[in-house]
Amino acid sequence: MRILLAEDDEIIADGLSRALKRGGFAVDHVATGNDADAALASQSFDLVVLDLGLPRLSGIDVLKRLRARKSAVPVLILTAQDAIEDRVRGLDAGADDYMTKPFALPELEARVRALTRRGTGQSRAITLGPLTYDQADRVVTVGGQMIELSAREIGVLEVLLLRAGRLVSKEQLVDHLCGWGEEVSHNAIEVYVHRLRKKLEPLGLRIATVRGLGYCLEKPDAPA
Repeated sequence: MRILLAEDDEIIADGLSRALKRGGFAVDHVATGNDADAALASQSFDLVVLDLGLPRLSGIDVLKRLRARKSAVPVLILTAQDAIEDRVRGLDAGADDYMTKPFALPELEARVRALTRRGTGQSRAITLGPLTYDQADRVVTVGGQMIELSAREIGVLEVLLLRAGRLVSKEQLVDHLCGWGEEVSHNAIEVYVHRLRKKLEPLGLRIATVRGLGYCLEKPDAPA
């Protein structure tokens, strides 16, 4: 699941990006209102975490433009503006939730999970063969039975599922798993893929290695 983080404080943005990526989200960061508006007009996101005090274009204006385009993507406002009238203004402009700085990171993560579960009316489940992956709850099941996977195994599987039948490079997997400043080696990626193979092959799902390029989660053959 993909989050747009619009925050001009680099320290806050860095910490939030790390935490959200550890939680399994892909995070795109922008530092100005203009960049946020451009990203939202041209790309698809599952959630927006939006600072109101953005330079060049205010967060409220970004939000108003987003809703004027009839986008229903959930928006969590994150701001130092804590007056009641500021909350009312943000919610009236179309925000789904509102948090003030300073904030407790576990609470923000819980609100992000709640908003992504609520979603925009679109399905959050990916199915491939007998396997189903719930993107909101990050749970993998087969026939209603949960498969135990580590957080990083789930992160690798999510990328492979979203690109099933297509090549995924090790760099793409590293980018998805890493928070800024964190290290995930190519050797670690090989270990996660090896573990996934052992769990998926009994289900008839195969991860092919394209030497020197990456991996491909093959789509199972349709029944004759």
